[in-house]
Formats: sequence, C-alpha cells, structure tokens
Amino acid sequence: MIAILGTGKMGEALLSGLLRAGTSPDGVIATARRAERAEALRERYGVRVLSNPEAVKNAGTLVLAVKPQDMAALLTEIAPYVPADALVISAAAGITTSFVEDRLEGEVPVVRVMSNTPVLVDEAMSVISAGSHAGEEHLRRTEEMLRPVGKVLRIPESQQDAATALSGSGPAYFFYLVEAMVDAGILLGMPRAAALDMVTQSIVGAAIMLRDSGEHPVILREAVTSPGGTTIAAIAELERHSVRAAFLAAIEAARDRGRQLASG
Repeated sequence: MIAILGTGKMGEALLSGLLRAGTSPDGVIATARRAERAEALRERYGVRVLSNPEAVKNAGTLVLAVKPQDMAALLTEIAPYVPADALVISAAAGITTSFVEDRLEGEVPVVRVMSNTPVLVDEAMSVISAGSHAGEEHLRRTEEMLRPVGKVLRIPESQQDAATALSGSGPAYFFYLVEAMVDAGILLGMPRAAALDMVTQSIVGAAIMLRDSGEHPVILREAVTSPGGTTIAAIAELERHSVRAAFLAAIEAARDRGRQLASG
C-alpha cells in the first residue's frame, strides 16, 4: 500500500501516474489538508483519502509530498505511527534524508526523490538518493514505483539541490522559452496558434533528436548553424544578451532558493 501525504500538484501528479501505470486505486491512499480537496481526489481517482496518521498506519510506502516548509510539522504528526519496516520517500525540495530520519523513531529507511511535472504524461525525470538506513532494496522499490512514469536516475544526495534546480524546475524554463519564441513569432506577423504549433513541434523534435541520437547538443546545434546564415545571426544575438550566463545564474538561484525553503 502506498500513501501519498500532501496530495497537492506534485502529489496528484504522482498519484495519477501510479494509477495510469496500473496500480489499483485500492492500493493508494491520499491525504489532503482541506475537505473539499479530499472530496475532489476521491471523485477523480477513486482512492481513499484519510488523515495523515491513518494513512501512515495503513501503508508500507510513504511518499512525503508536502511543501518543504511544512515537512517538519508533518513528520512530528506522523512519527509515532510510522511502521519500523516502512519505506519513506521524501519528495520535497531541499529536504535532506537526515532531516527526515532525525524526526522519525528508529532506523527508518528514507529515500529522497526529486521528480517533475512531466510525470503527468509519463515523461518525468526523477532522481533518487538513499538515506543512511536505505539500501539497494529500498532504491529498487522506489525505482519500480517511478519508472512507469518516466526516467529514474540514482545520484549522490549532495547533488540533489542541483537536480532540483535543473530538472525539478526544468520544465518551467522550457515553457518560458516557448512563451518567448511564440511572442517573437507574433512580432514577425505570425498568428499565435500557428506560432505555438511550430515552436512546440520544434521543441519536441529537438528533444527527441537529443535523446535518441546520442550526439552532444553542440554537434546538433552546429548542424543547423550554417556559415553566415540565419541561425548564427540569432545565436550571436543570444550571446550578445548573455542568455547563457542568465541561465547559469537562474539555475543557481533556483538551487539557493530550494535550500532557503528547506531551512524554513
């Protein structure tokens, strides 16, 4: 039995992904802070929605999906009820496995996960790290839960904050880029719908080429960049406006903000 504690946007994305992957609604428990939210989850997915302590008592795998600033309060609430053999999966940005372990009783295995919203279309990027009491079995169980909804990668926990900034927030950077490119199309006289279609398919096609070709992105970009052509003129403008440096600074800022949220 899997319990998702804090079924907000990311919690619901994980819930819907589990159900699409074949998990029975009877095999998942959700929790929600507001009664109307609980009712909506029951109606939409057919799962049980219980209080946090009741959900914990009835599950062998606990997914902690609350906001980072709410994690300490949640752990205080559920600590007396967490079974000794439960697997605890923390999906909150910036929250370390030691933070969770220190607030639970005994040597509970904890795995830290950072996923992203493409879980909604079974194309998530999930990165996982083991806590001090988690072993191969617990990492494998976490992978089995997440693999049906995307790619799973094991990384050292020291890299989790960077992964949060890079892939956890990553989809938003692409949506931002698409928004800007569509605006450029409109500036050049293109209807919005046509511009969105062209930019979206270009992004999808480029992503598939990058994933499936095995080529470095520089090689793929150079293949489109003819001497004295249109693409190099655009690249020159991006470099003139320090777009590369802006991305570096933005992702670094996302990492720092994740740490701030985790510290309260």
